[in-house]
Amino acid sequence: MGITPVTPELLVADVTELVAARPGRVRLAVDGPPPTAPRALADAVAIGLRARGRATVVVDTADYLRPASLRFELGRTDPDMFLDGWLDVGGLRREVLEPAAPDGSGRVLPRLWDARTDRAHRDSYVDLPADGVVVLAGALLLGRGLPVDLAVHLRMNEKALARRLPEDERWTLPAYARYATENTPEKIADLLVLADHPDRPAVQRYELRDKDCGRGGS
Repeated sequence: MGITPVTPELLVADVTELVAARPGRVRLAVDGPPPTAPRALADAVAIGLRARGRATVVVDTADYLRPASLRFELGRTDPDMFLDGWLDVGGLRREVLEPAAPDGSGRVLPRLWDARTDRAHRDSYVDLPADGVVVLAGALLLGRGLPVDLAVHLRMNEKALARRLPEDERWTLPAYARYATENTPEKIADLLVLADHPDRPAVQRYELRDKDCGRGGS
């Protein structure tokens, strides 16, 4: 288990290969705070997988937040609620991750809730084939029972995160600190990416194993 410096392009290739090596449907979580750009990595991996003939749907957790009346119940800048109460975990399981399981229906809803308008999206379901892939991108994903098959964690240390977060988002720092301590995402991830400098990442690979800890069932 060593640390290997890589370029952003090699990181995309590495994650793509990690998924492509698995037969059947795959549910990949790309987890990291906004400055690590998990959605950008997810989109790039999706392009690589589609080029290999694997139908891939990218789901952004920003489209699976709970309604404002629930998210902001304790105020708009409560870090504990940000960690524990913003993400619609039930919706993700029901509309994305359980249908994308090997024995699931394959009917995946890419977007559920528009947080900007605080209304439901009007997306249509996508039918995922037997070897299709769902890439779930966002922050604070691991250790909360989401049923995924592979996980990549983009880790940025507290000082780097404080520097790179916009000033109006720094109230979330205690949530990320709690997440690192309580959820220990690096112990759940199949691939840990050291992303203090996103243009110069390094990867720390773990042997693939049954990591039920922090993940749901199938």
